[in-house]
Amino acid sequence: MTYSKSLITYTLIISVLTNFVGAFLVNSVNIAIPAISQDFHVTQLQLNWIVTIYLLSSAALALPFGRLADIMGRKRLFLMGIGLFALSSLGCSLTSSFNVFLFFRLVQGVANAMVAGSAMAILTTVVPPQHRGRALGISSAAVYIGLSLGPVLGGLIVKMVNWRGIFLFGFIIQMVVLLLIFFKLQGEWRVAEGETYDYLGGSLWVAGLALVLLALSNLTLGPVYVLVLLAGIILLGFFIRCELKAEFPIFALKVFGRNKPFIFSNLATVINYMATFAISYLLSLYLQLVLGLDSSTSGLILLSQPILMALLSPLAGRLSDKIQPQILSSLGMAIITLGLIMVIFYSPSMPIPLIVANLVFIGIGFGLFSSPNTNAIMSSVEKRYYSIASSTLGTMRLLGQTLSIATVSLITSAFIGNTGLYSSEYPLLFMTSFRICFIIFAALSFLGVFASLARGKKEAPEALSK
Repeated sequence: MTYSKSLITYTLIISVLTNFVGAFLVNSVNIAIPAISQDFHVTQLQLNWIVTIYLLSSAALALPFGRLADIMGRKRLFLMGIGLFALSSLGCSLTSSFNVFLFFRLVQGVANAMVAGSAMAILTTVVPPQHRGRALGISSAAVYIGLSLGPVLGGLIVKMVNWRGIFLFGFIIQMVVLLLIFFKLQGEWRVAEGETYDYLGGSLWVAGLALVLLALSNLTLGPVYVLVLLAGIILLGFFIRCELKAEFPIFALKVFGRNKPFIFSNLATVINYMATFAISYLLSLYLQLVLGLDSSTSGLILLSQPILMALLSPLAGRLSDKIQPQILSSLGMAIITLGLIMVIFYSPSMPIPLIVANLVFIGIGFGLFSSPNTNAIMSSVEKRYYSIASSTLGTMRLLGQTLSIATVSLITSAFIGNTGLYSSEYPLLFMTSFRICFIIFAALSFLGVFASLARGKKEAPEALSK
């Protein structure tokens, strides 16, 4: 089916605004955490839940909502997700209770999962295959612009207004998106109408993945989380068994299990985010606590990476319509690997221009990887599976991010322990942890090159399902 140029344009605008506000809130909330702490008078452990509860609910629910979107309609779930996101953002900005604030962050995660299960599926459906890479590249660029502006614009809002202004800003953009969906997004895309929903499979997935991610995020807090991890893995094992028997599964394992490009592209996604997500966190500590730079200067230096991502994503996406994503994504992963290897050799006397140049280099690699990899995933499945493919990609991204932070937590706990951030021993202990983390990340990224190459060439979904 061919869609009008007007619908394609509005769909792309909606996707850009949705991706921007989601990414902006993630990074700006991180900047606002100290101000939130002062306002609510809470401990560091409580503050950690501001991020953790959002990631857990988003990751655990994205796949079940992807399936639900196919049954009840992708536009309907997208509309509900954006509406819930707007209301929860407004709630975050108005509440005077930290527990209520955490509740609204939980709701934001649920809303984000609803959006993840429908937004990209709609964009991929509406845009013709020959222009899909370009559209996905523009949509990805919006994510990186949001990540780039999060610390800068978010910090400015906190300084000029307060941390609540960040959520009000998000609420305003989400209301604009809500109106655009309601009035301009014509279509419903109910590709599995009449099919039943696999409630058992959905419950096993949500419980299993939530326990796994909770354990990975808290392994350093004690051996009890090893048991939580094992419980989560067992539940996911039951999920796989359930899905293989279900008539209408949440995740069509029998279909996707034979889809080599889909499997290896998602594997490359997990590896990529595991190797790269903690870069900004570690470099922020390195720049401020080892090199002695202030937060604003450090923020400007760290901007060099996502800016390159934003600039290159549309071009890489367009190229992936003409050049095999296998080539572009693998080249991107190789560049990232070289950049991570260079980070291993950072020292307390590292010149700032070299740090910026290396971040630009890594940004180029990420820009070449992301859009073509997304194009490969969405192009490897039939239209009826777009929601599931989109949800799976989002889940793999969040899983990689969680594993990246878990790796840093394990290494820093082992080598730094309870040493104060401003003690004389901290820089030396931090640099030891820093190098070990990036040795692991570089090794993972190197393996990711082969995972990316192993996907093979992009083919028509019909050919892959035979």
